[in-house]
Amino acid sequence: MTAVPERDSALGDAADQHTPRLTIGEVLAVLRDDFPDVTISKIRYLESEDLVHPQRTPSGYRKFSRADVSRLRYVLAAQRDQYLPLRVIKEHLDALDRGEPLPAPATGPGSVPPASAADVDTEAGVPPLTSDQFARAAGLEPDQLADCVQFGLLSTDADGRHPATDLPIARAAAGLARHGIEPRHLRVYRTGVEREAGLVEQLVAPVLRARSEEARTRATEKLRELATLSAQLHTALLEARLRDLLRP
Repeated sequence: MTAVPERDSALGDAADQHTPRLTIGEVLAVLRDDFPDVTISKIRYLESEDLVHPQRTPSGYRKFSRADVSRLRYVLAAQRDQYLPLRVIKEHLDALDRGEPLPAPATGPGSVPPASAADVDTEAGVPPLTSDQFARAAGLEPDQLADCVQFGLLSTDADGRHPATDLPIARAAAGLARHGIEPRHLRVYRTGVEREAGLVEQLVAPVLRARSEEARTRATEKLRELATLSAQLHTALLEARLRDLLRP
C-alpha cells in the first residue's frame, strides 16, 4: 500500500524546495533500491508531466532537492501499489501542496487491485514453461489448455512452450471452467480485447514513431494508464449489468 506522506516530510519546506542537491544520475541511484525499473527517461518523463520540478543550472543540468526526490518516491509508489493514473497522482500532489488530506485509496467497484490486467509484468523474467508445467501452474487440465490454444486465448513459441506472462489468462480460464464456462465460450473476450488494443495502438503509435528512449517511456506510461482505465471501465460495466440481472 502506498504510504500517505506528511507535507513536510514528503514535499519538504520552502527552503528545501529551493536547495538543489542531486543530479539526475544521483537521484536514479537513490531510487533504484526501491524501484528497480526506474530510468533516467522515466524521471524526465515525470518532470515533463509536471509532477516534479527540479532546478536547472546555468548549463541546463537538472538539480533535485530532497523534496523532489520525495515527490518522485510518492509518484512511483502510487503507480506500483495502486496503479493510479498520473492525472490522479498529480491531483494528490497538488492537494498535498495545498496542505489538504488525500482521499482514501479506492477499494470498491472499478478499483484495480494488484495482479490485475494493468500489472503487465507479473510473471516477467520467468522462462517459458512446457505444456505440463504451464497446465499445473494454471490449474488447467491438458485438454482445457489445448482448447485455450485452439480458441486463441493462449499461444506457444516455436518449441511448443508457453510464456509465463500468460499464466494470469490461463488461471482466469481455469476459474471460469470450474463454473462451466469452457474456453470456446471465451472467444468473445479475445475479440473485445483485440478491438481495445487496436484503439490503444492508434493513441500510442504517434509517440512510438519518434523511436527515442524518452518517447518509448512516454508510450509505456500511456499504455499502463490506458490499461488501468480499460480494466476499470470493463469491471464497472460488467458489475452494472449484473446488478440489472439481480433486480426484481
